[in-house]
Amino acid sequence: TQSGSLQQLSAWGFAVCDKIAAVKGLQGCQNYYSKLASERDALPYEIDGIVYKVNSLALQARLGFISRSPRWAIAYKFKTNQVETLLEGVAYQVGRTGAITPVAHLKPVQLGGTTVKRASLHNADQIEKLDLHIGDLVQVEKGGEIIPKIVGVNLSERKSAEKIQFIEFCPECQTELIRKDGEAQHYCPNESTCPPQVKGKISHFISRKAMNIDGLGDETIEVLFDKGLIKDISGLYQLTFDQLLELDRMGEKSANNLLKGVTASKEIPFERVLFGLGIRFVGETVAKKLAQAFGNMDALKRASFDELIDVEEIGEKIAVSVLQYFQDSTNLALIDRLKEIGLSFELVK
Repeated sequence: TQSGSLQQLSAWGFAVCDKIAAVKGLQGCQNYYSKLASERDALPYEIDGIVYKVNSLALQARLGFISRSPRWAIAYKFKTNQVETLLEGVAYQVGRTGAITPVAHLKPVQLGGTTVKRASLHNADQIEKLDLHIGDLVQVEKGGEIIPKIVGVNLSERKSAEKIQFIEFCPECQTELIRKDGEAQHYCPNESTCPPQVKGKISHFISRKAMNIDGLGDETIEVLFDKGLIKDISGLYQLTFDQLLELDRMGEKSANNLLKGVTASKEIPFERVLFGLGIRFVGETVAKKLAQAFGNMDALKRASFDELIDVEEIGEKIAVSVLQYFQDSTNLALIDRLKEIGLSFELVK
């Protein structure tokens, strides 16, 4: 059993939480929740909830897993604490995919042991739903005890008539924003030159689960892009030792390590290269499925909508995104450049 395993670990000298309990039925779960909720503030560590697990290891094995979590365990969160503070303004961030995220700037306030100055507003619908005005007193809580979010407005204290209107143009490149039917977020469609999108795509490309290029972090990408040394991910393979030495805090050893990491990435298998391209909705698992189904980039480029959705775990949304990616001449030109550089665009069997 799960509880028996923990008892044995404790007997062997491992540190095991002393709040663990084996309970029966729904009422047992509810009683345990109430007990721990009442003791929560007195604990010598922060918790945001509890996890219920099936005790029998045999049943755990039968229930199995889905891609990110077991079917035999579930988290149950405590009610979150709220504070009230002043909404001083709203800024807009541009993500790697071009998604525009509004961020509330708040009068600093203590919440859950940290000072909160900003909170995500998610999208235009959320702003409209809350009917936010500059200068509002807003209620803030931490989603999952981590991410601050605005959950309400003290209308009785409203003094401002300046209702927040969602922006129409990208704050970074001034391209007019778009919003597709059925989607909550606005997007900047300028994927090829909008600075945060280009930098974000490069950061994603070099990440551990994609090309895993050591010695290259977000700050270095920022400098390389701002100096015009890279304009997209293919630019990484054109960097020279002398160019890198000109950068602040880049010594000979760091420059050599970076170039070695870039060269080594040419051996990364096709499925990780595909993931690294940053096609919308194509995560690590989906990239593997597509690579296994089509075998190489040319076959994937030629794939029809029906062929794509025939692949396990590929739905309409992913299929449309893949088709749109390969209809963009900028993306096709990038793939051609990466092919010439020597990246792997074929599954090795």
